[in-house]
Amino acid sequence: MTLRLFTLFLALLFLTAPAADAQEPFPARPITLVAPFPPGGVADLTARPVAAAMEKVLKNPVVVVNKTGAAGAVGMSFVANSKPDGYTLLLALSSISIIPEADKLFNRTPAYNMTQLSPIALISADPTILVVAADRPWKSVKEFVEDAKRRPGEISFSSSGVYGTLHMATEMLSHAGGIKLKHVPFGGAGPALTAILGGHVDALASGPAVVLPHIKAGKLRGLAVTSLKRSPLLPNLPTIDESGMRGFEDITFNGLMAPAGTPREVLARLNADVGKAVATPELHQRFIQIGVELTASASPDAFMAYVNAEFVKKAKLAREAGIKIE
Repeated sequence: MTLRLFTLFLALLFLTAPAADAQEPFPARPITLVAPFPPGGVADLTARPVAAAMEKVLKNPVVVVNKTGAAGAVGMSFVANSKPDGYTLLLALSSISIIPEADKLFNRTPAYNMTQLSPIALISADPTILVVAADRPWKSVKEFVEDAKRRPGEISFSSSGVYGTLHMATEMLSHAGGIKLKHVPFGGAGPALTAILGGHVDALASGPAVVLPHIKAGKLRGLAVTSLKRSPLLPNLPTIDESGMRGFEDITFNGLMAPAGTPREVLARLNADVGKAVATPELHQRFIQIGVELTASASPDAFMAYVNAEFVKKAKLAREAGIKIE
């Protein structure tokens, strides 16, 4: 073969390779689902059973990887900057919309921007539950708030990290109640839970999946839920609204996202398959046991509208609360 023919052969080889890759049916290889928090928190507790259910629908491996740090920003940024081909996905929590806003408050370059991510599907939307260690004296939100007013900055709470979902819920509660609490951040909901179970902090606001088993076991005492209506899981537990902070509501969501630029047909396929996975009776039953109500958005656009609405609400609340970490 002459040098000219060999050069032409190589050129044709490189030109045709992307076309062959573009025609590759989706999915043709394992999908990575990034949980941006450590095991034991709601992200991990949601990601693993959902991934297992998706595997059955997609007939393709879905591997959960925990990429933790910076209240979830490390894992979120990793996915935001990944190749937009549908093979790297994110288990996103509500904090995804507030972390970039928080960075702006500190004049920092955001680790990622929401424009770098494409929503796929909503998985669940639940209130948080304000709990205290069982050996603490407070039996109601009123007692908790009154004591906090007497001792500003002395009552402590744990969270999954600065500006994470658990932190924001408690900061908004503090703002609504006119109190100051001591924030003790951890690297995820799992370590934050361990801290309150070990008696190292006084309070925690977290999703049902994390705290409900420990309320039932008597290790934690629930004070209130952050939805406007009482939770059927804990019908005797009042809402924050009932406890005197009228209109207070904080709902946290879990959903799947992909890097921006992922083909719309891939997003639509994943949305449909998440819907099928979420609809399976086995998965529903498993999540009911941990206190999570599954729900899948009708389309990626519907989830986008939901995320945008949450972004506007959370950013407004963060500014109103004047959240600055000392």
